[in-house]
Amino acid sequence: MSSKGKSGKTGLIFFPAFDWAISPTHPEREERLLYTRDQIFEEGLMDLPQIDEYKPRLAEMLDIARVHFCVPDVESQITEAHLIAAGSTLTLADALERGEIRNGFALVRPPGHHSMRVVHGNRGFCNINNMAVLVEYLRTKYGHKRIAVIDTDVHHGDGTQEIFWHDPDVLCISFHQDGHTLYPGTGFVNEMGGPQALARTLNIPLPPGTTDEGIHYVLDRLILPVLEEFKPDLILNSAGQDNHYTDPLANMRFSANGYARLNEKLAPDICVLEGGYAVETALPYVNTGIIQAMAGLDYSHLKEPDFVPGRFVQSEQMNREIEATVAQVQRLWDDKDELVKDALQGLGDFYRRKKRIFYDTDMINESQEETVRLCPNCSGYMTISSQAQRGYGILNSAFCVSIPRKACSSCREDAKEEYEEHIDDRRFGYVCMQDKDRDTFKFHNNMTHTQKSY
Repeated sequence: MSSKGKSGKTGLIFFPAFDWAISPTHPEREERLLYTRDQIFEEGLMDLPQIDEYKPRLAEMLDIARVHFCVPDVESQITEAHLIAAGSTLTLADALERGEIRNGFALVRPPGHHSMRVVHGNRGFCNINNMAVLVEYLRTKYGHKRIAVIDTDVHHGDGTQEIFWHDPDVLCISFHQDGHTLYPGTGFVNEMGGPQALARTLNIPLPPGTTDEGIHYVLDRLILPVLEEFKPDLILNSAGQDNHYTDPLANMRFSANGYARLNEKLAPDICVLEGGYAVETALPYVNTGIIQAMAGLDYSHLKEPDFVPGRFVQSEQMNREIEATVAQVQRLWDDKDELVKDALQGLGDFYRRKKRIFYDTDMINESQEETVRLCPNCSGYMTISSQAQRGYGILNSAFCVSIPRKACSSCREDAKEEYEEHIDDRRFGYVCMQDKDRDTFKFHNNMTHTQKSY
């Protein structure tokens, strides 16, 4: 885990995104942060020497292209608000690396953890994955290798999971309300990562009604021991707050004090706000608690006006279900190396999978075929063929190539050949290539025969 000392400040960034909304009455709206900001100023937190407020900045197109294949290009899938939300996380990363702060919390919107590697539009309120942009920035600019992302949103962090599915150096852990009962309907224990990275994705689906007791059981018995063994350079937290008992879009029973204690135990280097839609009854209290915990302040008296101790109690059946899930995930983690070895023995030179992805906000259906070279000398290059439909018409189609960090010469040459072979291929409107080693990214429009580079 991070070896940074306990002295230093907590950096905060607020970005309510006044000019971005899905609709005026949508749950994902600017009030999510305005009530929090009022509460924090009312409590006098911003005047304390332990806290520094930073100004947001815009991420660059390169920062987005490093993570996403945006179709037809980055500019078409983002607004200035998306660049500022993502850029805010990078501002805190720079402050952390300069030693100005010991940790930081980006209270920003729009959120991002449902946004996947290929982007045709908005799904789950997300266009750009702020957390993934932060991870790749930290790896590219500061050379971090092993990073852990802990997603504490009530909804499964399916976008972050998908982006790092094949990467054994990024540990993705998500606990969330069981996908049988809540969007996006994923995040089950058997979702463990690609064949070279099995059990570096860990999912802990929890039954509706899980309380502070259940979530802290997961944290204490599973997440903290796994982190101790993985030894990441940095711990990052996708800090969704919709596990709260008043959230209108979910059914969990977590409290603001429970969130603060979780943060204190997890000790993340950077938190990035995700969901949480009880704008008056939860977010001001949860965010205040998280900030107090990050800054080393006393949060013992933090509670919501309607909170009643002992009000929410888990049944014995729920306790047994949570304990069984934790034990199952722990076995997967313990067996991770054998799982990878067994999986690779049963595969040839390439691993392929087909996926269907639904963009619930923009009503887009996407079909993907993903191919990964299982190379003995590097992590192998990836190709993705993607076709998006809205209604009965084709929206966009793309062929995407990704060259990984430390790619061997054979994979590098084969990947470039794949890219060049698909230029002017009439089956695809766009051809894209990420070269993560060189930090260069190309988008070719097969209809206009033009190329854009980042």
